Amino acid sequence: MAQPKIGIWFIGAHGGIATTVSVGLASLRKKLTDEAGLVSALPRFQKLGLADWSAFTVGGHEIRETTYAAEARQLHEKSGVFDESRLREIQPILDEYSGNIRTGTLINVGRTIESLAGGTVLKTRGERPAAAIERIVADLTEFRRQRKLEHVIVVNVSSTEPPVADEVRQLTWPALKQKLDRDAESPIPASSIYAVASMQAGCDYVNFTPSVGSDLAALEELAIQKGALHVGRDGKTGETLMKAVLAPMFAARNLNVLSWVGHNIFGNMDGKVLDDPINKANKVRSKDHLLTEILGYKPSTLVTIEYIEDMADWKTAWDHIHFRGFLDTKMTLQFTWQGCDSLLAAPLVLDLVRFTEREHRRGKSGVMTHLSSFFKSPMGAGVPPEFHKQYTLLEQWADAVAAGN
Repeated sequence: MAQPKIGIWFIGAHGGIATTVSVGLASLRKKLTDEAGLVSALPRFQKLGLADWSAFTVGGHEIRETTYAAEARQLHEKSGVFDESRLREIQPILDEYSGNIRTGTLINVGRTIESLAGGTVLKTRGERPAAAIERIVADLTEFRRQRKLEHVIVVNVSSTEPPVADEVRQLTWPALKQKLDRDAESPIPASSIYAVASMQAGCDYVNFTPSVGSDLAALEELAIQKGALHVGRDGKTGETLMKAVLAPMFAARNLNVLSWVGHNIFGNMDGKVLDDPINKANKVRSKDHLLTEILGYKPSTLVTIEYIEDMADWKTAWDHIHFRGFLDTKMTLQFTWQGCDSLLAAPLVLDLVRFTEREHRRGKSGVMTHLSSFFKSPMGAGVPPEFHKQYTLLEQWADAVAAGN
């Protein structure tokens, strides 16, 4: 029996993460790489009947005009990732994926992201929210029809938007829908516009960014109404992953953390966008709330994120932890995390798509709290902040799926 085809629809389709996912997926399809870095490839999850890599294809929305082959070449030249022979061998697949990319929207993305836009998307400036949603739904529907797909999962990997107004978080779905249908100005940003369109098109939605996406009460209502799955926010790939692992150790050993300072530098497009203080505020908030939740008190904290162009896609985080131990003795722990941003994120995106597709087959809807270990600011009530506890939720979900529950 032929395996159903699954679509991955990226928001920010030609960015570093989506490009790396596409290179990785094409390489997995052609068996040019192993499954290192993929959680879903661990023995614990082999009994779940997860979709094979050959089942997936890629499409998406983008505000720039380029191709996967061109973006992969740029990552190779600037960041030293991917080997040339691999890129030559998978170029036909990358070209196929690029043929599925459509024009995105600029609604409330902020001035810095809008400055990156070019070509066709500039014609959409001033687009009414209802028109944008209708257009995005049509693109998703056509992608499913043309590629004969069983299901489509929308994944937001675009650059970080400015924060939303607090009053938007309080709106019900009927109230938000009325504003979207009636008003010329959208009360929500592009990430949420895409989430609304995704759910209305019968797709699931994964928000790998700090942007608000579907993390609104109104969209939680819509997801249940439409039978859609959704999850987010902000992929946990590096420094914050370390915080989620190390902070419980300090708590368990009754070592009082006095201060935790983290300094981050990187030079990719996300770094360029985060150089804008308005966009940076969303990211810093996502990275800085964890310690208080885990420790039960707020130490002195500082999180800095700086754009250093020559770093390209490589990210370095230096953390200095000052803590107090027995007999009031003050000590320190320091670590340096260095990694290629997109190469850390891409396998997690593939895992999220795989696990989401499996949950879709179970007929579930709403927030997928069992995937909280993948995110800095996981959605859903009662989600523990500690990484090991979040991972236990994933294991418990896997056991339930395997048992047919």
